[in-house]
Amino acid sequence: QVQLAESGGGLVQAGDSLGLSCAASGGTFSNYAMGWFRQAPGNEREFVASINWSGAVTYYADSVKGRFTISRDNAKNALYLQMNNLKPEDTAIYYCAATTGHPHSNDYDHWGQGTQVTVSS
Repeated sequence: QVQLAESGGGLVQAGDSLGLSCAASGGTFSNYAMGWFRQAPGNEREFVASINWSGAVTYYADSVKGRFTISRDNAKNALYLQMNNLKPEDTAIYYCAATTGHPHSNDYDHWGQGTQVTVSS
């Protein structure tokens, strides 16, 4: 099975940008659609963005559309999330996830450990 590890989180101010990375190992990366999810304290985990196996198709939550960009580099077994114009409500632990199903499905069953993003106002 694929193993995932996020990196790039940190503490930033509102309006700043931050890039997250997810490194995959132990599987065939291009077999998987990939997604980013986030969870704030006291909240349920929510969908942020996803991308199909090739990178040709992407999906975004309305709350991040126009600000965040998901991308992947299959040659490097890597998934990315570029976050621009960050807002305090973006504060959460961000997780990358993999599925052999549809990128916008509920079938993500491989998860990273998460990376903390904190946006101060």
